[in-house]
Amino acid sequence: MRKPDALKQWLVTQVEHLRDHPETLSLFTDGGRVVCRATGTLSFEQRYKLNLVVQDFAGDLNAIFVPLLAWISLEQPDLFDRAPSEPFTFESEILDSGAQDVSIDLELTELVRVEVVDGAWSITDVPDCPRVDTFPGVETTVTLWHAAAEDVGTGDTVAVGG
Repeated sequence: MRKPDALKQWLVTQVEHLRDHPETLSLFTDGGRVVCRATGTLSFEQRYKLNLVVQDFAGDLNAIFVPLLAWISLEQPDLFDRAPSEPFTFESEILDSGAQDVSIDLELTELVRVEVVDGAWSITDVPDCPRVDTFPGVETTVTLWHAAAEDVGTGDTVAVGG
């Protein structure tokens, strides 16, 4: 599974608390399943719930949620289209210190292509199709989420709304 590690690396670079205290971030996979068909190939899909826990977080939860939404738009964009339009769920335990422990759950999938090449298995992770934000008459090759994430990642201020 590549997505848990990719998400961890992303959040450590995007969330100041995690950049300063990466040891407060833990990830767990629960309820993992392998889905495949008898089609003459060993290719399959992994489905699992990823539980992300941030301990002793004293900031605004939006500082985690915005980078997480940006990552989802790049790595698991179908979460935006699944009913009931909730790409993740979360719980929080408010601590006496004013900080909180935050638990976030995401339902993730990963496609794996398996082929036989020269008598050996070739195993390839298949990336999800990117979600492309489009507007009539505007050509773009970059998603809006990706552009916003790059701005935030450089420390620039990104204004949202009017």
